[in-house]
Amino acid sequence: MAGLFSSLLHLFLSWWGAFLLAALDSTLLFVAPFGIDVLLVYLVARDPDRFWLFPLLTTAGSVTGAAITYWIGAKIGEKGLPRFISERRLKRLQARVDGAGAVAMAATAVMPPPFPMSAFVLTCGAFDVNAKRFFLVFAGARLIRFGIEAVLARQYGESILPVLRSDTVQAVIVGFVVLVIAGTTFAVVQMWRRTKAVRSRQ
Repeated sequence: MAGLFSSLLHLFLSWWGAFLLAALDSTLLFVAPFGIDVLLVYLVARDPDRFWLFPLLTTAGSVTGAAITYWIGAKIGEKGLPRFISERRLKRLQARVDGAGAVAMAATAVMPPPFPMSAFVLTCGAFDVNAKRFFLVFAGARLIRFGIEAVLARQYGESILPVLRSDTVQAVIVGFVVLVIAGTTFAVVQMWRRTKAVRSRQ
C-alpha cells in the first residue's frame, strides 16, 4: 500500500502529472480543492527555469477536463442535470447561466474554490452555451490564474521549497490525499443516489 501511494505521489509530482491532475480537477468525479494550485507552486519552485511550462500544462489539462464535462452536459441536456447536481445548487447555476453571456461565464474560471467550476461547466454544456467562445475565454482565464501563481512561485521559490518539503507539510499532503479520496468517493456516491432518485420519479 505504501509503495502504491508513493508511486501515485511521484506520478502527480511530474509535468504530465500536472496535466492529469488539472484535467481530473475539471471533472465532477474528482474533488481536490486547491490541489492543482499547490502542485503548480511546488513544480515551479523545484524547477524555476521552466516556470513558463507548468501554467501551459495545467491550463491544457484543465481545458481538456472541462471539455469532457461540457460534452457530458450537452449530451444529458437540461433534464439530465439533476442526476449530477443537487437541486439547490442547480437553481443557482441556472440563474448564472441565464443572466450572463458565454464570455462572462467562462471568465469565472479564474475563480478559486469553493466556486463549483465543474458543475458550472456541465450546466453550460446542458444549456448549449457557445462552446467556441466559452472555451477561448475559459482557457485565457485559467492561464492568467496559473500564470500569476507560477510567477510568484518562481520569485519566492527558494523560500517556499524547504517549507513544502518539511515533514509537517508532507504529513499535511498525506492527509490531503486521504481527503481527496474520501471527497471523490462521496461525490460518486451522491451522484449515484441522485441518479437513482431521478429515475424513481420518472
